[in-house]
Amino acid sequence: MPLPAVVPLPASIEATGTAFTLGATTVIEGEPDAAAALAAVVRARTGLSLGTTDGPGEYSGSGTRISLRLAPGRAAESYRLVVADGEILITGADAAGLFYGVQTLGQLLSPAGEDWIVPGTVIEDAPRFSYRGVMLDVARHFHPVSTVKAYIDRAASLKFNALHLHLTDDQGWRVHLDSRPELTALASGTAVGGGAADQHSGGFYSKADYREIVEYAASRHVTVVPEVDMPGHTHAVGLAYPNLAEAPALSDEIRETARVHGGGLPVAGSPYQGIAVGFSSLNVHDEATYDFVADVFGELAAMTPGPYLHFGGDEALGTAPEDFATFVSRVSDIIAHLGKIPVAWHEAGAARDIADTTIGQYWGYVSPTDGMDDRARAFVANGSQLILSPADAIYLDMKYPAGPSLGLDWANGPTSVERAYTWEPSAVIAGIDDTDILGVEAPLWTETVHDLAGIDLLAFPRIAAAAEAAWSPPTGTSELRTWASFRERVGALGPLWSSLGIGFHPSDEIPWVAE
Repeated sequence: MPLPAVVPLPASIEATGTAFTLGATTVIEGEPDAAAALAAVVRARTGLSLGTTDGPGEYSGSGTRISLRLAPGRAAESYRLVVADGEILITGADAAGLFYGVQTLGQLLSPAGEDWIVPGTVIEDAPRFSYRGVMLDVARHFHPVSTVKAYIDRAASLKFNALHLHLTDDQGWRVHLDSRPELTALASGTAVGGGAADQHSGGFYSKADYREIVEYAASRHVTVVPEVDMPGHTHAVGLAYPNLAEAPALSDEIRETARVHGGGLPVAGSPYQGIAVGFSSLNVHDEATYDFVADVFGELAAMTPGPYLHFGGDEALGTAPEDFATFVSRVSDIIAHLGKIPVAWHEAGAARDIADTTIGQYWGYVSPTDGMDDRARAFVANGSQLILSPADAIYLDMKYPAGPSLGLDWANGPTSVERAYTWEPSAVIAGIDDTDILGVEAPLWTETVHDLAGIDLLAFPRIAAAAEAAWSPPTGTSELRTWASFRERVGALGPLWSSLGIGFHPSDEIPWVAE
């Protein structure tokens, strides 16, 4: 009997002989939040509206039963799913584990004539890494709360548990702060390629909007990681606070980017609508800059219940190396003293006095170049860990080899689904193993992406490859942890994704199942 298609691949999966038939009289009993999540998945997939009940012994009908239980004592976020003897039982070590078991069950549903069945299965599952993230850039193009919530749903269904929001960049500032209201009043109205009158113009999240995102994410066991990028990627800050910003540092590369992609060259005090990077910098030698940093991260810390605050630190080409090191050290200390864990892109590893709790995020290639791996290793040498986001594998905004015109291709692109899958986290940086890796994150930058349809098209199916790198056992440990197996398993998810309204790219690398 073939094994059922589950993505990301569970730690252990075994087919048994008895299938479960789902029908109008099937009842979900057990933990209310997990039951509601399962009922929603079943309704979207099958059209059936299943009844729910709070606990064992409360259901006395004649229909089949799906039981959802908490069973503490096992690894965090783990679950066990058993389909046998006309019943389905999912036990989770915690609420998150139970939620992930529900997502797996949703993938197991398949039509059989007029019925819906779940194949006989025993799954024991737990994540490889504790941090499994996606990143959404809302600075290059602003995306409303409804889009962010939809992306949270999509990510959580694949067992991601972190949403990194890239809230600020040269093109705009996207979150209101009472301590610095000029940021959204003066620096939020534009985006890549468009001004205030353009349909793809800017916008920002009010504090109520941000709270809604954080609470919605928590209901899906997702932690929000806000990023305010500095000292580079800060042209928008200069629109609100000109005294804090250096004049743009223009290079031949920036001029060439403007020539090829448009948007013009950056001018101090004028909104920037292009996609060049590396020209902006804060004034590192002015104490007013650090007052600004303290205000921004202090207020953001109070708004963010999760443990992480991301301060960027990438592509600060307009900042002298010694000034960059000074700035990174001071900012990481400010965040650490707020009781939060600082996160920074791997360039910040060049600073020797960075706060020792700072997590590094590696965005270099699967085969590192230009000393990127050395800067990443510095975080581990400092006693901390890394998040891996290799750009030529899981930057979801890269173009596909064929199909959509959306996306860029600078990261050794275009990026196939196969290349998104066939890399091993522990093999990227020499000397770094699983104990040094906090997790895996798949960023989606939005220079070319205006809406949820574009997000879906670029993310799916490659986001599923990133999910498997983050959750599943290492490559080479199972005959199912292979590209050949993955392409078959992810192809079987096409009908589920369609029923959930996900407009995925039907890549010809995948043998998609049709219903």
